[in-house]
Amino acid sequence: MRYKLLFIILLLNPLNLIFAQSIPSSSDELFQQARKMAFDNKNYADAIALSQQALSKSPDYTDIRVFLGRLYIWSNHVDSARVQLDEALNRHPDNEDGAVAYASLEYWNDHSAKALLFVQQGLRYHPASIDLLLLKAKVLNDLKRFHEANLAINTVLTINPKNTEARALAARIKDKTSKNKFSVNYDFINFDKQFSNPWHLASIDYSRQTTIGSITGRINYANRFKTNGAQFEVDAYPHLSKIFYAYVSGGYSANVGIFPKYRAGFSLYANLPASFEGEAGFRYLSFSGPTWIYTASVSKYYKNYWFNFRSFLTPNNNSVSQSFLLNARYYYSGADDYLSFSIGTGISPDDPRNNILLNSDNAYKLRSNNIAVGYRHAFKTLNVIFINLSWINQEYKQQTRGNQIDAGIGYIRHF
Repeated sequence: MRYKLLFIILLLNPLNLIFAQSIPSSSDELFQQARKMAFDNKNYADAIALSQQALSKSPDYTDIRVFLGRLYIWSNHVDSARVQLDEALNRHPDNEDGAVAYASLEYWNDHSAKALLFVQQGLRYHPASIDLLLLKAKVLNDLKRFHEANLAINTVLTINPKNTEARALAARIKDKTSKNKFSVNYDFINFDKQFSNPWHLASIDYSRQTTIGSITGRINYANRFKTNGAQFEVDAYPHLSKIFYAYVSGGYSANVGIFPKYRAGFSLYANLPASFEGEAGFRYLSFSGPTWIYTASVSKYYKNYWFNFRSFLTPNNNSVSQSFLLNARYYYSGADDYLSFSIGTGISPDDPRNNILLNSDNAYKLRSNNIAVGYRHAFKTLNVIFINLSWINQEYKQQTRGNQIDAGIGYIRHF
């Protein structure tokens, strides 16, 4: 008899059963529907409504409340997000995702000091949390507490050496950890055909971290063509925002032919999503006349690796010379511990070993190929040594090529 009644009900109103089956009946089902609506459909308004329904059924369901807070962040309802995240952490102060969400909210709204409080709260319960430690490094970097930021990011890399985002951030922080940096390096360049005497290049520089970024003064010495020369340079890397920073450089030498008389450079860098970095800029060299070179590059961190592709374009006599360079690094430990490899074509204006060759009127027509390897290692935290070896096959006259070998060594001291 009971089955007959059920059959009659279905016959009379089958749509009610279908509709009832289509409505999620539990907070978990509503939560899953909200996530699907947010991630698959990017429909945050409906995802918020579903999350609110779920919370009405389970007010103490912290994961839903934190997710609702994130939805408000993504919808630019910052005050509503704070209400939900406050409630979540008041109920469950040990919730890791809630601490990450609240700290991220404050960090991206330029309240880094407040963000640090939520990070520290989360780390009390989850001291090995990759997400919290990574966010701590970002926040401390924004607060210009670079030494602490470096400790936090190195902790992440100790736990997970292949963390791509941490590797990219470590590279940006490394030179800020100390106020001062002193470095010296020497290159010996030998030619098999082009020149009968080897070249000697040396440089010494001092960098200082300031409130706007690093500023470096440098003196370059060269012995080329049995003649000595000196060049004076100043470089700066001003920070413009959390995303953008710049490179500004200028140099002068009274020994034209050993160095360009004037050199200058500018690039704008952008820290892009997914650990990419983009750059666009120009270089200027003045010998007997001006030479303008335009450059662009893209870089990418991937686990223990860094890849960079750069191009130089040099207009000359209705033609454009093109140079390309591919760089790669393998980080075996910290930000100053890596093996490097590069391969390219053409002459780089950023390379003081060879940019003098751009002095030739026909240099833009001549071809060259190069390959280089290097090793860099930090010891006792503040000391860095590096060595480089490169080979260049240079067309120095039409249809005439020669080889050059460059061996370089250098030392950096932070203090």
